[in-house]
Amino acid sequence: MDPVDPRLVAELIDRAKKQLRSRMRSLRSAHPATALDERSARVVSGLADLPAFRDARSVGLFWPLLDRHEVDIRGVDAIARSLQKRVYYPALAPSANGGTRTEFRLTGSTDDLAVRDHRFAEPAPDAPVAAREDIDLLVVPALAVALTGHRLGWGGGFYDVTIPDFCPPGRTVVVAFDFQLLAELPHLPHDVPCDFVVTDARQVAAVRE
Repeated sequence: MDPVDPRLVAELIDRAKKQLRSRMRSLRSAHPATALDERSARVVSGLADLPAFRDARSVGLFWPLLDRHEVDIRGVDAIARSLQKRVYYPALAPSANGGTRTEFRLTGSTDDLAVRDHRFAEPAPDAPVAAREDIDLLVVPALAVALTGHRLGWGGGFYDVTIPDFCPPGRTVVVAFDFQLLAELPHLPHDVPCDFVVTDARQVAAVRE
């Protein structure tokens, strides 16, 4: 049998991901806003009950893109701060080669967040930047997720690049609506799986393949 061309495999998986992104975007958009709000509240509650969250001294959150119907986890910020946790948010910064690099920056409150040069809310450019050991639990969004912890994002590779900068020793939890949870997802070796999955119906440790 002839060996499989890895470039062909990567092309097929990329094509499958694009089709799945389109389907999952449509599925999420089809749910009424009130239903997504109720589901988001249950995700926030489930995340707050997750032992990995309770034990974390610091968390990396994200400010949801509500126009894209992402899980609204804004309530997690207040919970984390009430428990005296340090709270970081993602940002993009210029890199030495003229591109951009991903990083997380410390915030004192959500008032520090604003839409700056990118479409998502991020901390001020002069906010302290997190080092590898600074974030105990990184919370990430998804268009779809599998019980293996593999997630499907928007295709920019932001978290696939960023997660290895903090984990290990940090751990990751992907949040999604339960209808976004799939039996399996197409993935490549560079796709980084998360440690936990929290939806509006469950909180589970990822099942490694």
